[in-house]
Amino acid sequence: MSLAFLLTSLIVVATPGTGALYTISAGISGGARRSLVAAVGCTLGIVPHLAAAITGTAALLHASGVAFAIVKFLGMAYLLFMAWSTWHDRSVLGRDDPQTVKRARRVIGSAILVNLLNPKLTLFFFAFLPQFVPNHAGGQVGAMLALSGVFMGMTLIVFAGYGLFAAAVREHLIARPHVMQRLRRLFAVSFVGLGAKLAATNR
Repeated sequence: MSLAFLLTSLIVVATPGTGALYTISAGISGGARRSLVAAVGCTLGIVPHLAAAITGTAALLHASGVAFAIVKFLGMAYLLFMAWSTWHDRSVLGRDDPQTVKRARRVIGSAILVNLLNPKLTLFFFAFLPQFVPNHAGGQVGAMLALSGVFMGMTLIVFAGYGLFAAAVREHLIARPHVMQRLRRLFAVSFVGLGAKLAATNR
């Protein structure tokens, strides 16, 4: 496994995007447990994109403008829904409690959808992974699976770090609900911006 792959993957994973933003938001609003659940969900959300890149079905998405547009606008609609939900969230910050556990399925489901409904990820992996698998090497599928596993591991670690840092900051916000409300609105606006960016992307 090349150093170039590891460095490039780290840069890609560490660059703040939709998944990182969602994980940070989960950490600030729900604490460490919720942020880790979000990190796991975001990691699982890239599995279908990696699978599409490995099996070659990403080429169909690249070739079909209709399929790309459908996934793209579904992703945009979901980001706008998240923005609306975050903006209107009036829950009070508190310590982790049993209610946090009950919300785990909803958090992980949202985290999966955040990455799943982004067609650019499929095309990214379709172009990215093969660059690090020599054409003459045997077991190319196995090599791509190994690269995918490393990328997912890095994603989980980095996102968990983002989330835990956000959860630590949350401790200082519990007594400042007005600051928390401003942060929620900032996240909501950021989700709108990401949705607009996704809507403007092309194959």
